[in-house]
Amino acid sequence: MGIIIKTPEQIEGIRRSSQLAAQCLDFIEPYVKPGVTTEYLDDLIEKHIRENGATPAPLNYHGFPKATCISPNNVVCHGIPSKKIVLKDGDIINVDVTTILDGYYGDTSRMFEVGEISDKAANLIDTTKHCLDLGIQQVKPGNKFGNIGYVISRYAQSKGYSVVYEFCGHGVGLEFHEEPQVEHISRRNSGATMKPGMIFTIEPMINLGKAKVKVDKNDGWTARTADDELSAQFEHTILVTEDGFEVLTDIHNEY
Repeated sequence: MGIIIKTPEQIEGIRRSSQLAAQCLDFIEPYVKPGVTTEYLDDLIEKHIRENGATPAPLNYHGFPKATCISPNNVVCHGIPSKKIVLKDGDIINVDVTTILDGYYGDTSRMFEVGEISDKAANLIDTTKHCLDLGIQQVKPGNKFGNIGYVISRYAQSKGYSVVYEFCGHGVGLEFHEEPQVEHISRRNSGATMKPGMIFTIEPMINLGKAKVKVDKNDGWTARTADDELSAQFEHTILVTEDGFEVLTDIHNEY
Protein backbone atom coordinates (compact mmCIF):
# COMPACT_ATOMS: atom_id res chain seq x y z
CA MET A 1 0.00 0.00 0.00
CA GLY A 2 2.90 2.34 0.65
CA ILE A 3 3.10 5.30 3.01
CA ILE A 4 -0.20 7.19 3.26
CA ILE A 5 -0.12 10.96 2.78
CA LYS A 6 -2.86 12.24 5.08
CA THR A 7 -5.34 14.94 4.05
CA PRO A 8 -5.81 18.09 6.18
CA GLU A 9 -9.09 16.65 7.51
CA GLN A 10 -7.39 13.37 8.46
CA ILE A 11 -4.48 15.23 10.07
CA GLU A 12 -6.89 17.18 12.26
CA GLY A 13 -8.64 13.98 13.36
CA ILE A 14 -5.34 12.25 14.12
CA ARG A 15 -4.18 15.34 16.01
CA ARG A 16 -7.24 15.24 18.27
CA SER A 17 -6.80 11.52 18.97
CA SER A 18 -3.08 12.03 19.61
CA GLN A 19 -3.79 14.80 22.11
CA LEU A 20 -6.25 12.57 23.96
CA ALA A 21 -3.68 9.75 24.12
CA ALA A 22 -1.10 12.16 25.56
CA GLN A 23 -3.62 13.54 28.02
CA CYS A 24 -4.20 9.98 29.30
CA LEU A 25 -0.55 9.83 30.36
CA ASP A 26 -0.91 13.07 32.31
CA PHE A 27 -4.13 11.74 33.84
CA ILE A 28 -2.53 8.51 35.13
CA GLU A 29 0.64 10.04 36.59
CA PRO A 30 -0.73 10.71 40.13
CA TYR A 31 -1.83 7.08 40.39
CA VAL A 32 1.61 5.59 39.62
CA LYS A 33 2.92 4.75 43.08
CA PRO A 34 4.04 1.77 45.16
CA GLY A 35 1.30 -0.73 46.00
CA VAL A 36 -0.92 -0.27 42.95
CA THR A 37 -1.30 -2.93 40.28
CA THR A 38 -0.76 -2.40 36.58
CA GLU A 39 -4.32 -3.66 36.04
CA TYR A 40 -5.61 -0.82 38.25
CA LEU A 41 -3.78 1.72 36.08
CA ASP A 42 -5.12 0.06 32.93
CA ASP A 43 -8.70 0.17 34.24
CA LEU A 44 -8.41 3.88 35.06
CA ILE A 45 -7.00 4.73 31.63
CA GLU A 46 -9.65 2.70 29.80
CA LYS A 47 -12.42 4.46 31.73
CA HIS A 48 -10.85 7.85 30.95
CA ILE A 49 -10.55 7.03 27.24
CA ARG A 50 -14.20 5.94 27.02
CA GLU A 51 -15.41 8.98 29.00
CA ASN A 52 -13.75 11.10 26.31
CA GLY A 53 -15.67 9.41 23.51
CA ALA A 54 -12.84 7.17 22.30
CA THR A 55 -11.86 3.50 22.49
CA PRO A 56 -8.49 1.89 23.36
CA ALA A 57 -6.81 0.50 20.24
CA PRO A 58 -4.84 -2.34 21.92
CA LEU A 59 -7.93 -4.02 23.41
CA ASN A 60 -8.55 -7.25 21.43
CA TYR A 61 -5.97 -6.20 18.80
CA HIS A 62 -4.78 -9.61 17.54
CA GLY A 63 -6.08 -10.95 20.85
CA PHE A 64 -4.32 -8.49 23.20
CA PRO A 65 -6.45 -8.61 26.36
CA LYS A 66 -6.07 -5.13 27.84
CA ALA A 67 -6.60 -1.45 26.96
CA THR A 68 -2.97 -0.37 27.36
CA CYS A 69 0.53 -1.82 27.38
CA ILE A 70 2.27 -1.34 30.74
CA SER A 71 5.87 -2.53 30.80
CA PRO A 72 7.86 -2.49 34.06
CA ASN A 73 11.62 -2.74 34.53
CA ASN A 74 12.96 -5.51 32.26
CA VAL A 75 9.84 -5.56 30.05
CA VAL A 76 10.74 -3.89 26.77
CA CYS A 77 7.19 -3.55 25.39
CA HIS A 78 3.72 -5.15 25.16
CA GLY A 79 3.46 -5.76 28.91
CA ILE A 80 -0.03 -7.02 29.78
CA PRO A 81 -1.56 -5.19 32.78
CA SER A 82 -2.31 -7.62 35.59
CA LYS A 83 -3.60 -7.65 39.15
CA LYS A 84 -0.57 -9.82 39.93
CA ILE A 85 1.91 -7.09 38.99
CA VAL A 86 2.18 -4.76 42.00
CA LEU A 87 4.38 -1.68 41.66
CA LYS A 88 7.10 -1.25 44.24
CA ASP A 89 9.50 1.52 45.20
CA GLY A 90 12.33 1.77 42.68
CA ASP A 91 10.41 0.38 39.71
CA ILE A 92 10.36 2.11 36.33
CA ILE A 93 7.40 1.55 34.01
CA ASN A 94 6.41 2.45 30.49
CA VAL A 95 2.74 3.22 29.89
CA ASP A 96 1.75 3.01 26.21
CA VAL A 97 -1.63 4.44 25.15
CA THR A 98 -3.24 4.30 21.71
CA THR A 99 -6.66 5.88 21.29
CA ILE A 100 -9.23 5.61 18.50
CA LEU A 101 -11.25 8.84 18.39
CA ASP A 102 -13.76 9.29 15.56
CA GLY A 103 -11.91 6.55 13.66
CA TYR A 104 -8.46 8.15 14.02
CA TYR A 105 -5.50 6.76 15.95
CA GLY A 106 -3.08 8.52 18.30
CA ASP A 107 -0.17 6.65 19.88
CA THR A 108 2.24 7.70 22.65
CA SER A 109 4.14 6.29 25.61
CA ARG A 110 6.14 7.62 28.52
CA MET A 111 8.32 6.37 31.35
CA PHE A 112 7.17 6.76 34.96
CA GLU A 113 9.23 6.46 38.14
CA VAL A 114 7.78 4.59 41.10
CA GLY A 115 9.03 6.18 44.30
CA GLU A 116 12.81 6.63 44.47
CA ILE A 117 14.66 5.01 41.57
CA SER A 118 18.34 4.16 41.15
CA ASP A 119 20.83 6.40 39.36
CA LYS A 120 21.33 3.77 36.68
CA ALA A 121 17.57 3.66 36.02
CA ALA A 122 17.36 7.48 35.95
CA ASN A 123 20.27 7.72 33.51
CA LEU A 124 18.69 5.11 31.23
CA ILE A 125 15.41 7.06 31.20
CA ASP A 126 17.20 10.35 30.45
CA THR A 127 19.18 8.79 27.61
CA THR A 128 16.08 7.18 26.10
CA LYS A 129 14.16 10.47 26.14
CA HIS A 130 17.12 12.19 24.45
CA CYS A 131 17.18 9.43 21.82
CA LEU A 132 13.54 10.19 21.02
CA ASP A 133 14.27 13.92 20.81
CA LEU A 134 17.21 13.32 18.46
CA GLY A 135 15.06 11.12 16.24
CA ILE A 136 12.30 13.73 16.06
CA GLN A 137 14.79 16.41 15.00
CA GLN A 138 15.47 14.34 11.86
CA VAL A 139 11.86 14.67 10.69
CA LYS A 140 11.58 17.00 7.70
CA PRO A 141 10.61 16.73 4.02
CA GLY A 142 13.34 15.17 1.88
CA ASN A 143 15.15 13.42 4.71
CA LYS A 144 15.48 9.63 4.81
CA PHE A 145 13.78 7.53 7.48
CA GLY A 146 17.05 5.71 8.15
CA ASN A 147 18.54 8.88 9.62
CA ILE A 148 16.14 8.58 12.57
CA GLY A 149 17.60 5.23 13.59
CA TYR A 150 21.12 6.37 12.73
CA VAL A 151 21.15 9.26 15.21
CA ILE A 152 19.29 7.28 17.89
CA SER A 153 21.63 4.29 17.78
CA ARG A 154 24.77 6.42 17.58
CA TYR A 155 23.81 8.37 20.70
CA ALA A 156 22.56 5.39 22.72
CA GLN A 157 25.66 3.34 21.97
CA SER A 158 27.92 6.30 22.82
CA LYS A 159 26.39 6.16 26.31
CA GLY A 160 27.00 2.41 26.62
CA TYR A 161 23.44 1.27 25.98
CA SER A 162 21.97 -1.02 23.33
CA VAL A 163 19.07 -0.38 20.95
CA VAL A 164 16.26 -2.90 20.50
CA TYR A 165 16.08 -3.92 16.83
CA GLU A 166 13.23 -6.44 17.02
CA PHE A 167 10.53 -3.78 17.42
CA CYS A 168 10.21 -0.41 15.69
CA GLY A 169 8.07 2.67 15.11
CA HIS A 170 5.39 2.69 12.43
CA GLY A 171 3.00 4.71 10.35
CA VAL A 172 -0.21 5.48 12.22
CA GLY A 173 -3.42 7.47 12.01
CA LEU A 174 -5.94 5.69 9.81
CA GLU A 175 -4.88 2.28 11.16
CA PHE A 176 -3.01 1.19 14.28
CA HIS A 177 0.02 0.10 12.25
CA GLU A 178 0.76 1.40 8.75
CA GLU A 179 3.79 1.77 6.54
CA PRO A 180 6.60 2.64 7.03
CA GLN A 181 8.47 0.72 9.69
CA VAL A 182 10.60 3.26 11.55
CA GLU A 183 13.77 1.49 12.67
CA HIS A 184 15.67 2.79 15.70
CA ILE A 185 18.98 1.40 14.50
CA SER A 186 19.72 1.89 10.82
CA ARG A 187 22.20 3.04 8.23
CA ARG A 188 22.64 6.70 7.45
CA ASN A 189 20.59 7.98 4.47
CA SER A 190 18.75 4.64 4.08
CA GLY A 191 15.03 4.00 3.73
CA ALA A 192 12.13 5.91 2.23
CA THR A 193 12.01 9.70 1.82
CA MET A 194 9.83 11.75 4.17
CA LYS A 195 7.09 13.84 2.60
CA PRO A 196 4.59 16.35 4.04
CA GLY A 197 1.45 14.63 5.34
CA MET A 198 3.18 11.45 6.51
CA ILE A 199 2.41 10.49 10.13
CA PHE A 200 4.32 7.90 12.12
CA THR A 201 5.66 7.02 15.55
CA ILE A 202 9.20 7.15 16.82
CA GLU A 203 9.49 4.94 19.90
CA PRO A 204 13.07 3.94 20.78
CA MET A 205 13.50 1.06 23.21
CA ILE A 206 16.88 1.34 24.91
CA ASN A 207 18.38 -1.40 27.07
CA LEU A 208 20.88 -1.26 29.90
CA GLY A 209 22.34 -4.60 28.79
CA LYS A 210 22.07 -6.51 25.53
CA ALA A 211 19.70 -5.52 22.72
CA LYS A 212 18.04 -8.91 22.32
CA VAL A 213 14.56 -9.56 23.68
CA LYS A 214 12.56 -12.68 24.54
CA VAL A 215 8.78 -12.92 24.18
CA ASP A 216 6.87 -14.73 26.94
CA LYS A 217 5.74 -18.11 25.62
CA ASN A 218 2.79 -18.21 28.02
CA ASP A 219 1.05 -15.01 26.88
CA GLY A 220 2.69 -14.49 23.47
CA TRP A 221 3.04 -10.73 24.07
CA THR A 222 5.30 -9.67 26.94
CA ALA A 223 8.75 -8.87 25.51
CA ARG A 224 11.56 -8.84 28.07
CA THR A 225 15.25 -8.13 27.79
CA ALA A 226 17.07 -11.41 27.17
CA ASP A 227 19.46 -10.71 30.07
CA ASP A 228 16.76 -9.30 32.41
CA GLU A 229 18.41 -5.87 32.53
CA LEU A 230 16.33 -2.69 32.57
CA SER A 231 14.73 -1.25 29.43
CA ALA A 232 13.16 2.17 28.76
CA GLN A 233 10.99 3.62 25.99
CA PHE A 234 9.39 6.92 24.97
CA GLU A 235 7.05 7.38 22.01
CA HIS A 236 5.47 10.24 20.10
CA THR A 237 3.27 10.46 16.99
CA ILE A 238 4.83 12.88 14.48
CA LEU A 239 3.57 14.64 11.36
CA VAL A 240 5.89 15.69 8.55
CA THR A 241 5.00 19.33 7.77
CA GLU A 242 5.98 21.49 4.78
CA ASP A 243 9.10 22.70 6.58
CA GLY A 244 9.76 20.22 9.38
CA PHE A 245 7.62 18.38 11.91
CA GLU A 246 4.73 18.63 14.35
CA VAL A 247 4.66 16.31 17.35
CA LEU A 248 0.96 15.52 17.49
CA THR A 249 1.19 13.91 20.95
CA ASP A 250 3.06 16.87 22.48
CA ILE A 251 0.53 18.65 24.73
CA HIS A 252 3.19 20.48 26.76
CA ASN A 253 4.69 22.54 23.91
CA GLU A 254 8.00 20.78 24.42
CA TYR A 255 8.99 20.81 20.72
